[in-house]
Amino acid sequence: MIRLKVGDGGYNSDLNKTEVFVALLRGINVGGNNKVEMAKLKAVFESLGFTEVKTYINSGNVVFADSKDKPNKEQLIEKAIKQEFGYSVPVVIRTQAAIEMLLNKVPNEWANDANQKTDVMFLWDEVDDPEVVKVIDYNPEFEHILYVPGSVVWNVDREHIKQGSGIKLIGTKPYRKMTARNINTVRKLAELMKF
Repeated sequence: MIRLKVGDGGYNSDLNKTEVFVALLRGINVGGNNKVEMAKLKAVFESLGFTEVKTYINSGNVVFADSKDKPNKEQLIEKAIKQEFGYSVPVVIRTQAAIEMLLNKVPNEWANDANQKTDVMFLWDEVDDPEVVKVIDYNPEFEHILYVPGSVVWNVDREHIKQGSGIKLIGTKPYRKMTARNINTVRKLAELMKF
């Protein structure tokens, strides 16, 4: 935490109201649709007054710092993206603390590699409920589902992906209100959030 010096020679940490966030954009740069250049996206965030802006890969991950008291960040970002790129892009935001809590709950052995696939599905508020896992008809013999507030984590052996529940989610109400990242991306974002 940055400690700001006050007039009496002491320090007041309450003056530091900056927090680190990650914005996760849904459905950009997929199959040639909704193309968004990362340099332009970074500039959009900076134009909104956000600082320490970093983008990570083309799937729409933006780490930034801002006042934790500023409301409606999602709406501000969505409006600015629509003005810059000409189409609507849903955005969900997570704090550094939320990402760290999520990763603390995910078993370290869950990976995204040659043997297994692990995806984190970040949920919009309207579907963020532990009951959402009931919509996911999964087979515990070869896949695992973990609900952590704000997200659902899906882990499956690669040889069983086609029989897994990830494909069955497409078209459901929760699917339209989530954006997925593989666990490697989420772990990298956590590193980028450490300024």
